[in-house]
Amino acid sequence: MPDPSQDLRNKILGRKAEKLTRRYLRRHGYKIAEKNYVTPFGEADIIARSRDGTYCFVEVKARTGGPLASPLEAVTPQKRERYRMIAKSFCAKMRREVPVRFDVASVLNGKLEYFEDAFM
Repeated sequence: MPDPSQDLRNKILGRKAEKLTRRYLRRHGYKIAEKNYVTPFGEADIIARSRDGTYCFVEVKARTGGPLASPLEAVTPQKRERYRMIAKSFCAKMRREVPVRFDVASVLNGKLEYFEDAFM
C-alpha cells in the first residue's frame, strides 16, 4: 500500500525544486510562460521563453540522497514523447509554430544542475 506521507514529501520536494528552477531561469534572462502546464498528453513542469524567443519545455527532476541515475537517464523515452506532444499542443494553442527546446533541471539535495537541449 502506498505511503501517503511519502507522496506528500515527494510533492513538496518537487514544488521546491520547480521554484528553484524558475528562479534560476529568471536570473538567466528567461520569462516564465507557464508552470505545471497540463494537456491531455501530460504536464510540463515549466515552459520558459529564452531571450531569443525559443520556448523551453523544462522537466524538473528532484532527489535527495545519492543519485540513482543521471537526470537525463531519468527522462525515459516515454516521457520525451509526452513532452513532444505537450509542445505540439502548446503550439496549437498559440496558433503558430514557435521554436522549442527540451531541457532538464536536476535538483539533488537542493543543488540545481541545468541541461539545455537535453533531448529532441
